[in-house]
Amino acid sequence: MILSLIDSVRLVAISGLLFLAGTAAFAAGADDPGTGAYATGHYRNLFAETGHAQLEIQAKIDGAFQQLFHGDPATQAVYFSAGANSNGPLAYITDIKHNDVRTEGLSYGMMIAVQMNRQAEFNALWNWSKTYLYHDSPAHPSFGFFSWQAKTNGVAMSEFVAPDGESYYTMALYFAAHRWASGTGIYNYAAQADQLAGNLRHRAVIHGPLAMLRRDTNMVIMVTAGPLFDEAHQMILFSPSSERPPFTDPSYHLPAFYELWSRWGPAADRDFWRQAAAASRDFFPKAAHPVTGLTPDYANFDGSPVTSGRDNGAANFRFDAFRSAANWSVDWSWWGKDPMERTLSDHLQTFFAAQGLDAYGCQFTRDGKPLDPRHAQGLVAENAVASLAATNPRASDFVTALWNTPTPDGLERYYEGLLYMMALLHCSGEFRIWMPQ
Repeated sequence: MILSLIDSVRLVAISGLLFLAGTAAFAAGADDPGTGAYATGHYRNLFAETGHAQLEIQAKIDGAFQQLFHGDPATQAVYFSAGANSNGPLAYITDIKHNDVRTEGLSYGMMIAVQMNRQAEFNALWNWSKTYLYHDSPAHPSFGFFSWQAKTNGVAMSEFVAPDGESYYTMALYFAAHRWASGTGIYNYAAQADQLAGNLRHRAVIHGPLAMLRRDTNMVIMVTAGPLFDEAHQMILFSPSSERPPFTDPSYHLPAFYELWSRWGPAADRDFWRQAAAASRDFFPKAAHPVTGLTPDYANFDGSPVTSGRDNGAANFRFDAFRSAANWSVDWSWWGKDPMERTLSDHLQTFFAAQGLDAYGCQFTRDGKPLDPRHAQGLVAENAVASLAATNPRASDFVTALWNTPTPDGLERYYEGLLYMMALLHCSGEFRIWMPQ
């Protein structure tokens, strides 16, 4: 068929528009699935790579879950049933050492539950969170978010927000929507996730009273607080409060999650989440020490440690910072977009191997001076997850160290146990992206 001149011009114009649209989408990263598990569907099983049979691996995972969620309440469990209300059963996860409940643990518990296909536990934890911790008053500085800390009876100890909890709540809810399908009310997982994801970026700035319980004394302070992400830097905040200059926490950065929100979250924010993922990847090498790979607990947006304020030890590698290497390594495993994450894991594992795999402590200055000699099971767990990105053969030694570590019990079993449980899932290839059906 011979095209008319007008038809030819139209065809060229349409082709040009399609090319430009496709180029713009590619430039924005909208169509880039990376080279990791999101694109391939393959999740490395580090335990199998080190010689363990699948039945043995599954038994280890199931045993750890049983102990932490349904074991001896006096010495093993961190998950506790707490009656029921009109939305169904209630349950919380408690920090044994401090005898409180934290959004960190509740949201980690929900993530573990959805990965383990345990919807009853997931719903009970979400119901407790919404019942006791959620702020639905538009006048409250934490409106649309959760009190980060409460007593086991649900009474808030701090109505401040801890953004790591909100991030894990959001991701766990999206996975639940895809794995189990959304229900109604608070169990409309997709709607709840969308609402939280929107608030993370857009929550209005609110000035008002905020309650805290300190040393059995009730306090009310006036706070101005807004969203949980800094718009200019596209980074998560340590706290949305304007009580002090804004800064971040390296272990709160979750680029693997942001990539998914850029595909599944509210459409208006998808470019922002792609940019946030890129910003976190650029941030990690700035926050990590160039030799040890250790990050501080708190950092400025340029990666430099926070050295002023009430917490003078925040410039050191401490308990929050355990998680940084796992976060960048899971990002590499799922997306494979930034090879620097592999270098960071190699640096970190080189440092810890030099300390002795069975003996290293759990707190250090960023340049590696020891501050606490305790060999923490949670850090052993996170250092094993770093093997998802590491290139040196010694990475298998860290996986073996996790395998040989018993499920945490006793006083430290809350934080260490939840990190351990998630590490088992990551290192077995069972911590997965649950895609829309």
